[in-house]
Formats: sequence, structure tokens, C-alpha cells
Amino acid sequence: MKKMLVIATTLFAMNKLKAQEIPLYNTVPNTKPNSVKEKSEMGKDGILRISKVTVPTLTVFKPAKPSPKKTAVIICPGGGYAILASGHEGTDVAKVFNEMGVTAFVLKYRLPDDSTMQNKEIGPLQDAQRAIQLVRERAAEWNIDPTHIGIMGFSAGGHLASTASTHFTKAVIDNPNNTSLRPDFSMLIYPVISFTDELGHIGSRDNLLGKNASKEKIKEYSNEQQVTTETPPAFLVHASDDGGVNPMNSTRYYEALLTNKIPAELHIYEKGGHGFGLNNKTTTDKWMERAKNWLTSNGLL
Repeated sequence: MKKMLVIATTLFAMNKLKAQEIPLYNTVPNTKPNSVKEKSEMGKDGILRISKVTVPTLTVFKPAKPSPKKTAVIICPGGGYAILASGHEGTDVAKVFNEMGVTAFVLKYRLPDDSTMQNKEIGPLQDAQRAIQLVRERAAEWNIDPTHIGIMGFSAGGHLASTASTHFTKAVIDNPNNTSLRPDFSMLIYPVISFTDELGHIGSRDNLLGKNASKEKIKEYSNEQQVTTETPPAFLVHASDDGGVNPMNSTRYYEALLTNKIPAELHIYEKGGHGFGLNNKTTTDKWMERAKNWLTSNGLL
């Protein structure tokens, strides 16, 4: 009963934010016939976990007063490519973006599963690329500047966001209008970046690529090795004591951006662990304020 009440409260909050959930596709690509049912649970830790996603969606959060820059952000919650932590790494973040005047989209992306997908490794990226394509093609409808569309990801959602930021020249979706699939900027919060044995979050790697991934596949999805001069600018946040995702995931990506002369900003907190969402309880500093400053300095607010 308590779980149902918390989930209902979350849905009420979404309604107050005038959120609208829309399907990503008319027909979902790369699927197999299946009877998998989506599942939502509120844990004792207060984290909403969504699993078994087979029908991806975007939930649109419109600001009461849009920024003159008409910026939008697509948010990818984390969860190790096993679940989506869609509350504290999704809806809660969208609310803060709305207060800044930014239109926010929470992406409920498919989780890699051999029983539901023909090729599970591309499923999440298909949904991220489709989200960028959809927001860009419908920018006028949502009062968005199509050149101010960014992507944000937490933990494994950060891996997805960095993959979208480094693999955009290889479309894994139909793109008949040749719409740019490149995010204009990325915001990566305690992100999984690498799939190498040295740095990678092996659970995320196994879920996306399988336990016997080839060296070539591991390199392909180690995004610190995929940065080019075309990679979008990035804002990164991590904690030095992150026991879930090695903070060197962020530092290596930052170094790769600098090597390619891509604008980047990195914030490393001494403490905070992993999965803190908006609120790192070990410090009075608010990283979202740093993010706001970064967006402003880059002409996005």
C-alpha cells in the first residue's frame, strides 16, 4: 500500500509539472515477439525503479517560463542497463530544469534483453537517437531551438548519453529526413564511460554486450576512446569515493575532450559515493547550480 502511495505521489507531481508521456515510435524497431511486462517498484530507499521496458517513451516537462535561449535536455536515468532510476535521476531533475526555463524530456529507454530484442547492444542507443531526432523535428511545437538540444545521463544513463555523443554519425534508426542525431551538448553525472577491464562498470558492460564481448566491441563502447573533434561539449560530475563507477571514467573522458579541443567542465567532489542524484549530502555545494552556470556561460540559458 505504501509503495502504491509513493508511486501515486510521483505521478501527481508529474501532473503538477504538466508532464506529457509520448511514445518514441509508431512501431518499435529491433524487437522480438514477447510477453514481457514493464514493472515499476518503489524501494525502501525511496528510489523508483522501472524494469522490463519494451515500449520506450519520452515524458515532456515544459517550463512555465521558457528561457529566451529555448534550450532542451533529454535525461537518461541510470540503473546499470538493468533498471531505470526514473525518479531521482529523471523526474526530479526535470523539475529543476523547468525552474531554469529549460524544457526537459525524461527518456524511458529499452533495457537490453535477448528475449525482447534482435540485437540488444543497439536497443538503448536506438532510443537515445530517436529521442534526439524526435525533439529536433518537433522543436517548433515545443518552443525549442533545434540547435540547443542536449543529452544528460546518470551512471549507465551517462554511458548511453556519451554513446549518443560519440556515435551519432552511425545511425541505428531510420532517419529519412537526415536529421542531425548529434546532441548539442552533454551533461554526464557519475557516468559509466569506459567498458575496459581497467575502468569499466562490468555489470553495465555485461548487460549491454554480454559476458563474452570481444575486444573490438569493448573498445567501440569505451567512449573515452571514441571522442573526436565533432564530439559535443560536456559538463561532468563525479565523486572521488565513488565505489560503483570509477571516477576516472569522467577524468579520462574529460582528458579526451581536451585533447580534441572540445569545451568541457569537470567537477570532482571529495565524497558523495554513487547515485546521489541532485543532492550530494556530503557537501553544501549544489552541482546543479554549477550546471546552471555552465549552461549560462555557453549561451544556453
